[in-house]
Amino acid sequence: MAESGTDAGTAGEAAREAVVEAALGKLGLDAKARLLGGRDMWSLHPLPEIGLESLVVSDGPIGVRGVRWTADDPSVALPSPTALAAAWDPALARRAGRLLAQEARRKGVHVLLAPTVNLHRSPLGGRHFEAYGEDPLLTGAIGTGYVLGVQDGGVGTTVKHFVANDAETDRFTVDNRVAPRPLRELYLAPFEAIVKNARPWGIMTAYNQVNGVTMTEHHELVNEVLRGEWGFDGINVSDWMAARSTAGALRGGLDVAMPGPATVYGEALAAAVRAGEVAESAVDAAVRTVLRLAARVGALEGAPPAVTEPPAPIDGDALARELAHRGFVLVRNAVRESAGSPVRAGDPARTEDPVRTGDPVLPLAPGTTVALSGAAARDARVLGGGSAQVFPDHVVSPLDGLAAAPPEGALTYAVGADPSDEPAPAGQGFALRARCRDAAGNLLGEGSLPGGQVQWIGDDLPEGVTHEALASVEVVGTFTPRETGEHSFGTRGLGAFVLTVAGGTVFDGVQAMGSETDPFEAFFGSPVERARVPLTAGETVEVSLLHTLDEEFAAPLPVVAFSLVHLGPRRDPDELIAEAVEEARAADTAVVVVATTERVESEGFDRTDLALPGRQDDLVRAVAAANPNTVVVVNAGSPVEMPWREDVAAVLLTWFPGQEGGAALADVLTGAEEPGGRLPTTWPAVLADAPVTDVVPVDGELAYAEGPFIGYRAWDRSGRTPAYAFGHGLGYTTWSYDSLVAGPDTATVRITNTGDRPGRETVQVYLAPAPSSGAVERPARVLAGFASVAAGPGETVETAIALSRRAFEVWDEEKDDWTFVPGAYEVRAAHSLDDVRLTVALEID
Repeated sequence: MAESGTDAGTAGEAAREAVVEAALGKLGLDAKARLLGGRDMWSLHPLPEIGLESLVVSDGPIGVRGVRWTADDPSVALPSPTALAAAWDPALARRAGRLLAQEARRKGVHVLLAPTVNLHRSPLGGRHFEAYGEDPLLTGAIGTGYVLGVQDGGVGTTVKHFVANDAETDRFTVDNRVAPRPLRELYLAPFEAIVKNARPWGIMTAYNQVNGVTMTEHHELVNEVLRGEWGFDGINVSDWMAARSTAGALRGGLDVAMPGPATVYGEALAAAVRAGEVAESAVDAAVRTVLRLAARVGALEGAPPAVTEPPAPIDGDALARELAHRGFVLVRNAVRESAGSPVRAGDPARTEDPVRTGDPVLPLAPGTTVALSGAAARDARVLGGGSAQVFPDHVVSPLDGLAAAPPEGALTYAVGADPSDEPAPAGQGFALRARCRDAAGNLLGEGSLPGGQVQWIGDDLPEGVTHEALASVEVVGTFTPRETGEHSFGTRGLGAFVLTVAGGTVFDGVQAMGSETDPFEAFFGSPVERARVPLTAGETVEVSLLHTLDEEFAAPLPVVAFSLVHLGPRRDPDELIAEAVEEARAADTAVVVVATTERVESEGFDRTDLALPGRQDDLVRAVAAANPNTVVVVNAGSPVEMPWREDVAAVLLTWFPGQEGGAALADVLTGAEEPGGRLPTTWPAVLADAPVTDVVPVDGELAYAEGPFIGYRAWDRSGRTPAYAFGHGLGYTTWSYDSLVAGPDTATVRITNTGDRPGRETVQVYLAPAPSSGAVERPARVLAGFASVAAGPGETVETAIALSRRAFEVWDEEKDDWTFVPGAYEVRAAHSLDDVRLTVALEID
């Protein structure tokens, strides 16, 4: 449905198509072939002769970085996609998309390289924070909202990574072997839903192979399924460096090979046409999609853009804060123990349970004193590692957020434990710039750095600097420590480095290539400590890191990537935990913030376990033993093991919560806002319980041997019980489910807010086939629909939830088509997968 200011009707499309065809008719083969290969890292070639501007793209799952890796032009940083999915609200996702479109327009970006709609097949996927969860229906719905929102703002999207790019290990070469049924029912399903419901203007094909064919050349899945069956009419762009063959890519339906200027298209494509290897008509078809995209975003002269007036301006900070608390998932909230109890939980002298009140620990009672601990509370990690990184102009940490919340003086803080015991890119206390010189030592240019990490890709270089002339980069500036003691300094990256701290050279040497197989691992992998320097808190010292470029260590892309890394003084871990325990013992409530790091969750590699890094588990256990009212805030983009979860009063999952995460956390802990999230992915107690875990290929192949059983489907089949089920999440009010009426198309659910405050409930509808229904094994239950419903105290609301027809269907591998399965079903209205409130029987003829 067209929004105000959107020209999505037949007349607008016809006008654009007429301009596209006229422009295409004016182009010769060389110009057409050039258009299909990137001009540089983030743009396509302009063609002034037809009034075509250069189309600019940018990474954009949680914020729009633009074409420069710099903090000089900051970006709004929204919560991670897992957090957006945890809100279970496509309308909210649409609002997020509109904000990102607003950011894109501000930065001169036409197309966002998002959303990621690959599934959480195994909990070990290292990039899961950038995806929406394990269920194809939920993923498709949230992805649809995101795409609609971005395109409401006249900006394109590229739904990615098409398809079965569900892990990072050997992602450039892995051949994922997926049978037709799971491919259709699971991995293609979110893409299909988005194509049919949001008509995206772009899609990105993945690095990996599927059943022996690399995705940039997959004629069957791209031309026959994506374009033929689903009617996709947008641009198909490769993941960066994914295209391998000129003729194969064109025949496989790839429109644009990125990045440029060296690609398999361009001159190579024109030569292939002239040699008779590919038809020029196939080139025309690809160019047509590029021109159509340009017309839609207003970059083709004479074509009316799809959006004539963008949506009303959106307050980015306010929306980031709302998205954060709407995505927080409260998975545990026990009854508060009496503040006056003379014996704390876990004390050896404890002989009986303390007196309990009727109120849960959260929200905190007015006047509650709080002992906050965890290094992640002070140095917040608000987004995952890899290409999705952006640089907000501010970040509200949990410490910042709680310190600003009333009452004044009710908060204490102790580090307690750090999630990382290795150096990380220089941040807090550093003021840095990068100076670029040629081989003769002449200054070419300089630029500011958001931290100690240099990551310049393609033309993303300081003004006046080119890759051809660049011979060295020196990171220079100052460091003002906040702690007295021995500070560790080091490097991350490949090549020659000279590191100077406080006027003395502490390292002069070369870092060689290790065992890494992915560029993200090689350039952003293990930091190396080079020296420890005694420094005094508050006393500023000069620092520099000179990196000389060497062809031996050159990346396959034109890139400069290395880091100045730092770690503050190491203190005895037991001493740090003891300090946090003392603070916790003296407070009404203890709040412990634990987190993963970019060495745990990032693009480029998968996880090997689900354990929290460092001594964080020990910190939680010790604090919980000292204070029965311990709240643990888990700052991770996807599941982690929580061996202490039954020993603490409350557990709140905040994902990677974006720039306003600390403010949203204060809102939720104090009760100003309700934690609105429900789990978009099953949370195992331990990795060994998870039914599907493999992410490592064998002889280049990764077999999806579990078929259509991943996520809760696999948990049901295995008979195992997770720590927290799919869809689980607690709020601050209570709900009665009053009635359920269901037919083959719709389930109507009436619920009442039985609590004393306003709230929001995510009504989930699952469909369970009778065991005898169908000739093939089916999941015991599948999500068939959902709705986000708000109501005031005592208010009753009714919602009609459309049931997905696909919940009644299976992919018949013999017929190569969908088959509707008649028979007996049970429709379940639920608060979560394992908390069913109402059921009705449904017989389908």
